[in-house]
Amino acid sequence: MAVARTVELEGHIIDSGMMQRCFGTVMDMGGNFEVEEFRVGKHKDEESYCRMEVYADDEADLTSIVHELHQSGANLSDPVDATLDPAPADQVVPAGFYSTTNHPTYVRYDGEWIEVENVEMDCAVIVEEGGAQSASERSNGDGPRDSEVRSTSKESSGESEDARTPRAYTKVLNAIREGDLVVTGEAGIRVQPPERPRDASGPFGFMQGGVSSERPSDSLIQQVAEALVETKAEGGNVLVVAGPALIHAGAGDDLARLVREGYVDGLSAGNGFAVHDIERGLYGTSLGMDMETLEHPRKGHKHHIYAISEVIRAGGIAAAVEEGLIGEGVMYECVENDVPYVLAGSIRDDGPLPDTLSDTVEAQNAIRAQAHEADMVLMLSTLLHSVAVGNCLPSTTRVVCVDINPATVTQLLDRGSSQAIGMVTDIGTFVPTLAEKVLDAA
Repeated sequence: MAVARTVELEGHIIDSGMMQRCFGTVMDMGGNFEVEEFRVGKHKDEESYCRMEVYADDEADLTSIVHELHQSGANLSDPVDATLDPAPADQVVPAGFYSTTNHPTYVRYDGEWIEVENVEMDCAVIVEEGGAQSASERSNGDGPRDSEVRSTSKESSGESEDARTPRAYTKVLNAIREGDLVVTGEAGIRVQPPERPRDASGPFGFMQGGVSSERPSDSLIQQVAEALVETKAEGGNVLVVAGPALIHAGAGDDLARLVREGYVDGLSAGNGFAVHDIERGLYGTSLGMDMETLEHPRKGHKHHIYAISEVIRAGGIAAAVEEGLIGEGVMYECVENDVPYVLAGSIRDDGPLPDTLSDTVEAQNAIRAQAHEADMVLMLSTLLHSVAVGNCLPSTTRVVCVDINPATVTQLLDRGSSQAIGMVTDIGTFVPTLAEKVLDAA
């Protein structure tokens, strides 16, 4: 006998592709559906609504279908409180725990919807129970329309400012502690994927996702520059994720200018990026190649290890800047302008520099802290760091990914960072042009 469940879709579900995606999901997974109610928004600022009954042959198949629908923003029509089960041990989650998307998420607790703090993909949701709260103490959020939402702060330390107020926040699996109340199943959870704008108006209208090597580069860079300037004008935080190819392509000075002029609030990179940047300042080379003549001087291939040695001798990048060893470049400007940076290590690193975090979990936590503060992220010619940072970002964060290799930007989108816009172009052209347009607009 077939089993069924009713789900609802709300918002700009037609032009965003949500409804078509949900219909396809049901059929691709062997289920059927029947639309019970469908209201179409007749103006661009009106939303649409669809309620449909989803059928499957058994409960297991239906659960799988509903899970996939949930990831796309379809929600159960009969909300109940989320199921909370205690973690049986450190780093161990209960069976059937809810694995998060990177979209704004709400859990239902004690009859009300609570916004999940610091949403990112592939995490568990932890709920800290609180006491009763009066209606006057509640505040509305942008969550489900059929109930009030308790808004929460951006902090996720696990400490509640008001012990009476329940909180919900994400935790990576290695941070789970025995007894944590973990959300399990799909009931009592609502996901709201951000909707793409219907037009390209405003400084962020162009950021509608997708990858193309055929877009006019100059006009697109102009739009990215306007978005960056607008983000800073609104008091937003700009994070730059950079790979060593940026230095090798000759764009280091222009990124350093953006740092110096206050358009970069954080830098996420690897050991190689910092070494190339410092090598260029000390020896005028990157990977042993003279950045002016493009020739390879004698023993130039050893310059990177010499640079690492000098920084180790000084005691770190900041100490090397203080003693005058490092006097230019991106890392120099970060130190001089108090721009925090995270250098995450890898198995391939030479040295590494004293500032490089060689503990993977420590590096992930540092990247996560940066990502949670960012309002706009520029990912510049680095596949591994772009994916790492992308995994930590909510889908509401504006992301621009630039690489000469289209596989980098497509992989970022394929892994769930659907809010990103990808630009396939030479990083040595993009960064100087961006810096020029940003500083001209300032």
